[in-house]
Amino acid sequence: MKESILKNKSYNFAIQIIKTTKTISKNNKEYTLSNQLLRSGTSIGANIREAEFAQSGKDFINKMSIVLKEANETNYWLSLLKDTNYLEVQIFKPLNDLNEELIKMLVSTINTMKSKIK
Repeated sequence: MKESILKNKSYNFAIQIIKTTKTISKNNKEYTLSNQLLRSGTSIGANIREAEFAQSGKDFINKMSIVLKEANETNYWLSLLKDTNYLEVQIFKPLNDLNEELIKMLVSTINTMKSKIK
């Protein structure tokens, strides 16, 4: 159940990231930072999907750890875009909140799986 919620939230997050980066590119003519956000923000859901077919519990943990790293990187790009005025606070806040929620869910998923395979 948790993985399904995680899949859905990460997919919806990716859609929001795509829309946000399109707006940044269009309005601010900024492509480098927004492309980094696009890559890491959409990678979260893609890697969660990949983890569904992990070959073992350890492989699943490894793949989900990569997802966690991508979510952390996304946090960096969101903050950087906000702090350099490419991303307005009212757009940053809900995206950052959802990303933080994803991070918490990922940590919980990884820790649960680790406890199961010990």
